[in-house]
Amino acid sequence: MSVADVVTSDARGATPAVTVDAVSKVFNAGTANQVDALVDVALDVDAGEFVSLIGPSGCGKSTLLRLIANLIEPSAGTIHVNGKTAARARLDQEYGMAFQQAGLFDWRTVTKNVELPLELKGWDKQRRAARSREMLELVKLDDFANHRPWQLSGGMQQRVAIARALAAHPPLLLMDEPFGALDEMTREHMQAELARICNETGTSVVFVTHSIPEAVYLSDRVVVMSPRPGRITDVIDVDLGRDRDDDTREEDGFYKKITEVREALRRGGHETTSGEPLGVDDR
Repeated sequence: MSVADVVTSDARGATPAVTVDAVSKVFNAGTANQVDALVDVALDVDAGEFVSLIGPSGCGKSTLLRLIANLIEPSAGTIHVNGKTAARARLDQEYGMAFQQAGLFDWRTVTKNVELPLELKGWDKQRRAARSREMLELVKLDDFANHRPWQLSGGMQQRVAIARALAAHPPLLLMDEPFGALDEMTREHMQAELARICNETGTSVVFVTHSIPEAVYLSDRVVVMSPRPGRITDVIDVDLGRDRDDDTREEDGFYKKITEVREALRRGGHETTSGEPLGVDDR
């Protein structure tokens, strides 16, 4: 058993990373423009677990992620992050976030971008520098520490964004289509890098995607959501081992799980094509 396996095994007995209990979300309630985005959603994410949310455009995947992050409030139900209310977890910076766009500041070096959340937490200069070096080594970009973001490729920028999100060692990482704008080869490379990083750090992840192969490759569980109003219609366990690489994509078990997720999506009322994203616009 590897060190990562031991860390993960121990973490799975800890307080859940996320608990979503009977959560609903309504936008513009009581108006002609009312949108029932989510209805009675319940989900637990174990410590150290990687969970992907997949479903058609507008099914509420990103809304659920923002609710967990306490960027918006639920209309009903409760959310806890690492045993705290979502609001308290946000104030305590219990999670990091990464989006489809890297969101780096071009006037700051790669190092200074990674250090930003540490500056906000009041870390001293020496401690920030040490942690940024550690994070850039983790994402294999230590040779680019003094570059500006515009000097990096899209995939490299996303790796910097992941390093920044992980800089304060949050127990939870929330990711919304972080690789959606990348070409296929870069996207697969970034998936492998993310799997490696999460395996090494034991970080819990909630990951929004439209891609079935991406969800299967990365996840311990794939959560399938219905068209709006969003509900969880199925949860697919993915047992492909902790150490995933390019060979994982060639395994029979990988293709079997892709088929299982696709069939779950079809049962939920949405069609997909093999390996294709489900859509490009999600609320």
